[in-house]
Amino acid sequence: MFFKNKTLTKVDLFILISLIIITIMGLINLYSATLSLKRNFMFSQILATILGFIAIFFLIAIDIKIFKKIYIPIYIFCIFSLILVSFIGTGDSVGARSWIQFGSFSVQPSEFVKLGVIISLATVLEKNKEKINEPKTLIKILIFAFIPVVFILKQPDFGTAIVLICIIATMLFFTGISLKLVVYTIFTIIFSLPFAYMLLSEFQKKRILDFLYPERDISGSGYQVVQGKIAIGSGKFTGRGIFKGPQNQFNFIPEKQTDSIFPVFIEEMGFVGGITLISLYTIILYRFIHLSKKTTSVYNQLVIVGVFAMFLAHIFENIGMTIGLMPLTGIPLPFFSYGGTFQILNLISIGLVLSISCEKTPLDFM
Repeated sequence: MFFKNKTLTKVDLFILISLIIITIMGLINLYSATLSLKRNFMFSQILATILGFIAIFFLIAIDIKIFKKIYIPIYIFCIFSLILVSFIGTGDSVGARSWIQFGSFSVQPSEFVKLGVIISLATVLEKNKEKINEPKTLIKILIFAFIPVVFILKQPDFGTAIVLICIIATMLFFTGISLKLVVYTIFTIIFSLPFAYMLLSEFQKKRILDFLYPERDISGSGYQVVQGKIAIGSGKFTGRGIFKGPQNQFNFIPEKQTDSIFPVFIEEMGFVGGITLISLYTIILYRFIHLSKKTTSVYNQLVIVGVFAMFLAHIFENIGMTIGLMPLTGIPLPFFSYGGTFQILNLISIGLVLSISCEKTPLDFM
C-alpha cells in the first residue's frame, strides 16, 4: 500500500519548499500577533502544524485514488458533522455557530467539509464527465454538491459557503459544463443580488455597507477594516520590524490572530514582506495548475483544481477584505491565521497534491 506506484524524487519541490517557508513565516507572525494577548495560541497551532506535516508524508506514501472507493462515506460523514453542529455547535454572539467543543479543544467541521466535497465531487464528476450537460445528470450533481452549502449557510457561515461555492463552480467549469449555462447562471446571480441582500442578517448588511462606504462607521462596524488599513499603511516599504508594529502590539486591530492577520504581517514586514508572501502563494498556485495539466487522471485533475480554487478563494478574499477590495468576511489566510482545524485542512490539501505529483505517470515538472 505504502509508496506503491510512487516516485519520491518527483515530489514537487516548488510547492514543498514554498509551503515550508510560508508556514514558518506564518508561525512567527502569529506569535507576534498574539504576543500582547492573554491567551496562548501557539501550542495548538504548532501541534496542528506538526500533525498536518505528518499527514502530508502519509498522503505522499499512498495512492489517493483510494478515496474514490469511500467517497460516499466521506460525503455522509461531512453531512452528519454539519447536522451535528446545528445541535451542539458553539460560536460567538455575532458569528457562526461552526465549532464542536471536545473538552479544551474545538473542531470546525465546515473546514474538513471543503476537502470532503472536493474528494467526493471529483469522483462524481469523473463518472459523469461525458454527460455533464444533460439536465437530469447536472441537476443530480448540483443537489449533491450544494447540500453541504445549505447546511453551512444555516450556521450561518457566509464566508465558508462562498469558498465552497467557488470550489464547486471551478470544478464544474473544468469538467466542461456548457458555457451558455455559465452565462445564464452569472446573469441569474446578478439579478438575484437585491433579493439575496434582503435575506442577510443586519450584521452581514453592515459589512457590505462598510465595503461600499468605508468611512460610514469607523468606530463601529467599520473599525476592523479601518484599523487594518492603518496598519498596512504604517508598514511602508520595509515594515516596522518583527514584534514592533504599534497597531498590532497595542491591540488596535480586532481579530488580528485570524481574519486580520495580513495587516499584522504588512505592518511589521512592509511592502517587501507582502510581495514575498504573495509571490510564494503564487508559486504554489501556479504549480497546482501545472500539475493539473500534466496528470492524465481526470480524478487527479479535479482534486487539484478543487484545492486550487479553495486556496485562491481564501487568499484573494482575506487579502482583498483587509485592503478594501472585498467585503469583510470571516475567511482566514492559509498558513497564517490561527485555527488548528484550518491549518490541518490546508496541509492535508497540499499533501493530496504532492501525492499526485509523486505518482508514476508521465509528469513533466519543468
